[in-house]
Amino acid sequence: MIVVTTPTGQIGSRLVRELRERGENVRVIARTPDALDPEVRESVEVVAGSHADPAVLDAALAGADALFWLVPPGRSAAGALAYYLDFTEPAVAAIRRHGVGHVVGVTSAGHGYARPAGVLSAAFAMDERLATSGAAYRALSLPFYLENLLGQAEAIRERGVFSLAAPGDRPFATVATSDVAVEAAELLTARDWSGREDVPLFGPDRLTLEQLAAVMSEELGRGVAYRPMSIDELASAMRAGGATEQAVRDTTEMFAAQVDGIYDADWARAKTGATDVRSWCRTVLAPRV
Repeated sequence: MIVVTTPTGQIGSRLVRELRERGENVRVIARTPDALDPEVRESVEVVAGSHADPAVLDAALAGADALFWLVPPGRSAAGALAYYLDFTEPAVAAIRRHGVGHVVGVTSAGHGYARPAGVLSAAFAMDERLATSGAAYRALSLPFYLENLLGQAEAIRERGVFSLAAPGDRPFATVATSDVAVEAAELLTARDWSGREDVPLFGPDRLTLEQLAAVMSEELGRGVAYRPMSIDELASAMRAGGATEQAVRDTTEMFAAQVDGIYDADWARAKTGATDVRSWCRTVLAPRV
């Protein structure tokens, strides 16, 4: 039995389909089971609730061979570290109680980065705790998700622009969530590994954000430009939207670390996903725009 958290998310939903296609028995933890695709809901066991809840984890992990672990976005959380550990500490205890043998977690690339990295540092702290659970642990270590750009689909459609707090003329590491799901499925079904290991997974492109905008323009058939914003502009926009000072710090430290090259060492040794930026723009972004 393989237990999957966040089964309605970008990665979790694709992973459930991958595992079912491989004939695996799947149990999912879903805060809102009605949000599951009806076909999926009929083909898996469903445990309703949050995977931060020890009782929910006990129900889900009983008899489980492996666990896919992903802390969901915490946009209203007061701080990233506390938010990540509030999810992870009950999981570590439940993994021990139920003797789960293998855990695959979604985390950030850049382990070993010496400076504060906000949300990324919180993910690294999560990994350290999961590695003490007694299970073999594989940390899928990822750069920026291409799917994060979908939040700017309206700006791309209406104004022909997207923005991040990163320079436009330097290679920017990305990965498609579909590739993450495939790699997670490989690890969860094989289970021929032991110990702890970080598994960097990056997309096949080494594009700057300006080059990414050019590919968008070609695939969408309209002009798209990249407009970089400064860290200060990002902080001001977050404050205007009501973010707490800790949330602002967590996010700005994350982007500052990306600009500082937190992903570079992992990029040099990473496994390469199958989905290039052009095909992602054609099959994922274009329908949304």
